[in-house]
Amino acid sequence: MAQVTVQPPSLRVQKSHQIVEKQTQIIPLVQKNGKISLAEKNGHSRTHTAQVSYSVVHQIQGRIRLRVPRLRYDADYAQRLLALVEGDPLFSNVRIKSAAAALVVNYPVSSVADAKVRSRLSYLIGAATEVAIVVPKANNSLATQPTEDAENSWPGMQLSAMATGLAVLGGPLGLPIPPLIVAGTIALATLPVFQRAVEGIVKERKLNIDFLDFLAIAITTVQGQFLTPSLMLSLIEIGENIRDRTARSSKLQTLDLLSSLGQFAWVERNGVKEQIPIQDVQRGDTVIVYPGEQVPVDGTILRGKALLDEQKLTGESMPVLKRKGQPVFASTLMREGRIYILAEWVGNDTRAGQSIKLMQEAPVHDTRMENYAIKIAEKAVVPTLLLGVGVFAATRNPARVASVLTLDLCTGIRVSIPTTVLAALTYAAKHGILIRSGRALEQLAAVDTVVFDKTGTLTKGEVSVVKVESLNAATSDLRVLELAAAAEQRLTHPVAEAVIRYAEAQQIAIPSRSKWDYQLGLGVQAEIDGETVYVGSERFLRQQGMDMEPLNGHKPGDSVIYVASNNQLQGRIVYSDILRPESQEVITQLLTVDGVEVHMLTGDNKRTANAVAAQLGIAPKHTHAEAFPEQKATVVRQLHEQGKTVAFVGDGINDSPALAYADVSVSFANGSEIARETADVVLMQNDLHGLLEAIAIARKAKQIIHQNTSIVALPNIAAMIVAVFFGLNPLAATVVNNGSTVVAGVNGLRPILKPSPKKALPSAR
Repeated sequence: MAQVTVQPPSLRVQKSHQIVEKQTQIIPLVQKNGKISLAEKNGHSRTHTAQVSYSVVHQIQGRIRLRVPRLRYDADYAQRLLALVEGDPLFSNVRIKSAAAALVVNYPVSSVADAKVRSRLSYLIGAATEVAIVVPKANNSLATQPTEDAENSWPGMQLSAMATGLAVLGGPLGLPIPPLIVAGTIALATLPVFQRAVEGIVKERKLNIDFLDFLAIAITTVQGQFLTPSLMLSLIEIGENIRDRTARSSKLQTLDLLSSLGQFAWVERNGVKEQIPIQDVQRGDTVIVYPGEQVPVDGTILRGKALLDEQKLTGESMPVLKRKGQPVFASTLMREGRIYILAEWVGNDTRAGQSIKLMQEAPVHDTRMENYAIKIAEKAVVPTLLLGVGVFAATRNPARVASVLTLDLCTGIRVSIPTTVLAALTYAAKHGILIRSGRALEQLAAVDTVVFDKTGTLTKGEVSVVKVESLNAATSDLRVLELAAAAEQRLTHPVAEAVIRYAEAQQIAIPSRSKWDYQLGLGVQAEIDGETVYVGSERFLRQQGMDMEPLNGHKPGDSVIYVASNNQLQGRIVYSDILRPESQEVITQLLTVDGVEVHMLTGDNKRTANAVAAQLGIAPKHTHAEAFPEQKATVVRQLHEQGKTVAFVGDGINDSPALAYADVSVSFANGSEIARETADVVLMQNDLHGLLEAIAIARKAKQIIHQNTSIVALPNIAAMIVAVFFGLNPLAATVVNNGSTVVAGVNGLRPILKPSPKKALPSAR
């Protein structure tokens, strides 16, 4: 056993304007029999590794494909990961395709459990971030080994096409093609079918569709009817290829919270401020957060005050003023101020991290619409086989048996349903709707309850001015806006930005200001055109000695700022996180569909939530206010337990648990990265009309699938009756079988052959 040299990468940390080299722990590797693996230390294997975001794209027995985004931009990491996985005795083969961020591994099914494989890969993906491998030159094949994912697949499609071509040339066209060549080509093309049939018998202990197909192909080939088996093989290969393209496993394995934050954080240790990697922040550290930065930890403010935007975490549209002694949370954005935080929870122990953990633990449904094809077809295998045996016992005619086996319903169903799914997914993608899998399409077609997050989903997620109102007869509304815009210019507060946007939209000339003084959380005082102007909260104006008598008789509200000058109250500006322009129409259409419930979840207070719900026509009992991530997930789970098929629409970190627990989850292209990764459906145009269109597409696809089942079943059953009682030429049986398959296949392509559906939803039946 030879020891392989391992040198960990160093971290460069800025401290007091000096660069300090920090060496991470050396991780030993062992080389044995040409393999490289992580060595054990003091009898225990290393268990603490860095977290790297990855997800499982596809898994079958003996093979798993993962998406590791870091592979796309970190060539050194890709090289280290390749070495570790390739050197692990659990895996028989490994391929990396950096451009696609793909890692593909093969492993012996008989000796390794799937759970162990996934656990080991998770560990190695993290370990590869921490080691740099230096392999002796004699064994340094890693540097020259290609990492492209060159799939060595059996050329079944090419062989079946060749067999069909030869059969046509040697049959209907009468060219002198030696039968042995045609039969040999058919035999080669049949190998995958034969292998799957054997696997079904040996591993699954049942007769599957492939066994039935193999018998029909074998009988007709032996009889010299080469066109029949070659056409069957071509259609089988088409179905397999379509299913491979449409199948997608959407189970999300790991999301690293720290990847959504910055790479570094400022801490104060022993009276010295230093910037350190965010993963090095520890509980008990004093963390400093400046304007424009995200809070990296959960903790309590030790000193300072700040205006924090908590929308990503709580859904609250308005920033919150936090002072000494108040809690702050990771992933929230510092708008203004500066605070020193006592770090109490770090990394995935924070509230945002727990949201991700909750999402990871959500049940993952593995049923896909296209798999219904296999289930339906498998139910017909044994009856068809028994019928064939009965026909042979009664007639002793292999041709009639081949006809019965050819009319098996399986090929048409297996091809037409995946074709419909693929066409629907393609059509949706061309119209700006990314539906990730056939399973998502299936669930979308069955949705009877839609749950919306409010902030950023039903609303724009940003403050907008709703109304400018003068409270002084001598001052116009326009003048109130001019004074407010002049005082608020170049301030970073969301309300100030909204006032400036509104003033610019009204094309008013904003006066200049001279001296000004902004008080965090209260308002601003400014000199404008020789006047002292105050813009801010009612509390701020009362502190300045303003006469607030004009407010008598006016309904109080949280979303308002006041404008005063010359020691008089001049007016007020009402603002709000306004609804998306399409929200009202979309909700109305959803509510008019029989059986569809609409719920709204929000972190806002009950008064605000009920006001928005009333505006949209959502019932109070379906409005859930002050909902943190845990409550959002609970609401979705409860609806699911009531037997409802739930679609959840959201776009933030706080929505990710609810997105994961929903039957089908929907997000926007401009939503948070976590929401996009979790969602089954992504609306690329950031428009809620896409939800209506997605449901319409899914329900239409479901209708077409039912049609295709009838198109395939009826003629094949009729032909089978003829074959059993009167006899039917195998070629005629193939024409009926293939003809119905072609018709069903073309019918399945209707989603991409017809114009866009209207926004109104078809019946759920």
